[in-house]
Amino acid sequence: MISSTSNSQIKNLIQLQKKSKARNEQGAFVIEGIKMFEESRDGGYLIKAYVSESFYQEKMNEEPRYFEGFSHEIVLDSVLKEAADTLTPQGIMAIVKKPEYNFERMISDTNANLVLLEDLRDPGNLGTIVRTAEGAGVTGIILSKTSVDMYNPKVIRSTMGAIYRMPFIYVDDFTEAINQIKKHSVKIYAAHLSATENYDEVDFIDKTAILIGNEANGLSDEISNLADKYIKIPMEGNVESLNAAIAAAILMYEVYRQRRKK
Repeated sequence: MISSTSNSQIKNLIQLQKKSKARNEQGAFVIEGIKMFEESRDGGYLIKAYVSESFYQEKMNEEPRYFEGFSHEIVLDSVLKEAADTLTPQGIMAIVKKPEYNFERMISDTNANLVLLEDLRDPGNLGTIVRTAEGAGVTGIILSKTSVDMYNPKVIRSTMGAIYRMPFIYVDDFTEAINQIKKHSVKIYAAHLSATENYDEVDFIDKTAILIGNEANGLSDEISNLADKYIKIPMEGNVESLNAAIAAAILMYEVYRQRRKK
């Protein structure tokens, strides 16, 4: 049993949560909670689990074979609580493998339905977009390298498991990535304040990509100029813009609605 936070495995667990460099070097990240653990185990992503003493005893009484077939360590409750990113951990954490996706395959999909994120910084927004994207049938998310790390613990929790199922990729050169997407006959639609056409007046049936920008500054001029069309979400009152995740959700579900209707 691991009984100290000075244990090298616990130190590594904490490093993986706090440092993107550690996550990149190890090709792994940390998840918390029963649902996320079971999805990583069943999906083949699990490297090693860390289980609190009380949760282990509880599960062994309920399901004696629950911990069979994978590498795990039992940890003092107080140690796991120190290692966890949440205030009230559920008693299980795990190190899991990062999924890998191919950019060319993503953009050449004959039914491409993409979301492009430039400099998105808020972990909650990104996690919500990933979760919503899965529900709306998005085929891939492409992010600028300046966007928040997908493996940030807050992002992971917000995805509610969708991180295992929604293909995504970071690109070093966002401009070049968009140019490559356009070469595959994907129409680029930018959510933009200067748009004259409402989002629900546009035909999204063909290969589509929705551009969403930074929460505070929106899309850069360089990126918005690459769009085939600007679109807007009409609003009442004095509201100038919506939260990035809300705007993305509205647009993603309009694409989904049109494709379902077809």
